[in-house]
Amino acid sequence: MNPWVLVSTVVCSTVLGDLLQSFEMKRHGEIQDFHPSGLAKLFYSLARKKFLILGIFFMAVSFFAFMTLLETADLSFAVPVSAASLVLETILAKLVLKERVDARRWAGAALVLCGVVLLAQ
Repeated sequence: MNPWVLVSTVVCSTVLGDLLQSFEMKRHGEIQDFHPSGLAKLFYSLARKKFLILGIFFMAVSFFAFMTLLETADLSFAVPVSAASLVLETILAKLVLKERVDARRWAGAALVLCGVVLLAQ
């Protein structure tokens, strides 16, 4: 299988998984009760959240695609190139989740993008 197809699968599914999990956890809010009965209620509540379940599914897809990528490509290629998810996550954090992204984070994402572009050649 083409390594770039696997990289795209890893990156897209990682980004979707992280975005959905973050969205659902922000909707849920902070956890206040850490007693066993409170944790049981928490797990029951989280198990019914559709976006969280979908996010976990996408993270599983990412994991298995990454394992397949490691079978077909060198580790020195697979790990750095999969960091492209950081660039997309930074952009979507700003646009979709309305998070504040400062100049240092944009600069870091730009450096990661430059590294990915260098590996692509």
